[in-house]
Amino acid sequence: MKIGILDPFSGISGDMTLGALLDVGIDPDWLRALPVSLGLEGIGVRIADVKRGEIACKKVDFDIPPQPHGRHLRQIREIVSRAPVPSRVKERADRAFTMIAEQEAALHATTVEKVHLHEVGAVDAILDIVGGVWGFELLGVDRVYSGPIRTGDGVVQAAHGTLPVPAPATLRLLEGHVVRPGPEGAGELVTPTGAALVQVLSSGPPPREYTPLRSGFGAGTREFAGRANALRLVVAESTTDSAEVEHLFLLTCDIDDMSPEYLAASVERLRSSGALDVVLLSTTMKRGRQGTRIEVLVAAREVNRLEEMLLRETTTIGVRRTDVQRRALPRESLRVDVLGHPVAIKVVRLPDGTTRSKPEFSDVQRVAEQTGRPLRDIFQLAADLAERQ
Repeated sequence: MKIGILDPFSGISGDMTLGALLDVGIDPDWLRALPVSLGLEGIGVRIADVKRGEIACKKVDFDIPPQPHGRHLRQIREIVSRAPVPSRVKERADRAFTMIAEQEAALHATTVEKVHLHEVGAVDAILDIVGGVWGFELLGVDRVYSGPIRTGDGVVQAAHGTLPVPAPATLRLLEGHVVRPGPEGAGELVTPTGAALVQVLSSGPPPREYTPLRSGFGAGTREFAGRANALRLVVAESTTDSAEVEHLFLLTCDIDDMSPEYLAASVERLRSSGALDVVLLSTTMKRGRQGTRIEVLVAAREVNRLEEMLLRETTTIGVRRTDVQRRALPRESLRVDVLGHPVAIKVVRLPDGTTRSKPEFSDVQRVAEQTGRPLRDIFQLAADLAERQ
């Protein structure tokens, strides 16, 4: 199984992630074309070979004309939704922006719809998050891991004034991951975009054993005497069983007083906000009332946030939390062109080394609507093309 390992020994930011991706082999022309792909005109992309602490790194900078002072989540979603980006990348990028908006809203006692994203609503942050997620997709890694994250020290000047390092929203985005303060005098080493990328990409600490295939470094902006301000990325082959056992949590609650329409909407919000799976089961509650049991499977780093969402979005007054294990097959996403339209293919690898593939229904439905062909025709055409790859 091909994996990616982030080594944030000097923190992580979006531009450091992009630089590391380029240093392990992502095509620089793809990054240069990214602003136009997102409909962001007039953006220059500078890629340079630099040194940080005598280590050769790739440095990424964006030249950006004057922009709106921050954006709302709705505006960011519109930019991403219009772009010709794989559906899985859109979903992960949307989850990253949603998580940031949720943390900002909670900190400032407002709603996600009203929160005004300053640093994260900027063009460079949009490019960092979409580019970071898409870059790992292009690498073809099945899973991403992250080592301990150095957060820096001191204070940082943000849109809301002077804040401690790590900034409050950044620290919340790092929940569930191993962090280490310092080194002394470093200042801010983890940006909100870097923390969001770790949260949506990383499956946790790296495996105990792996075979490195290649590695690279993405440069940070500042230079420090005697040490490298850089992010290392390792592309490796995992030596563990391809069907890896994951330690997860199962959140469960029973409801008998919620409208089906609102219940369905809440379930979709849980799915789009990072739940690995959401299942609804019919149940009988006290006094014979018919109810619904909600079971939400979540990663350890997401359990507190999604548990709070479950309490907030539904009428339940209590949530049960259970430690579970899941043996999951590694998967990757391919893309095929069906009648001139892109369709994502989900491919899973079985323990015996064979694969099983399935076209993504949302893409099949979109192409069927655009071409006027039946769903089953588009599905079969996509499946046949996937078999030939």
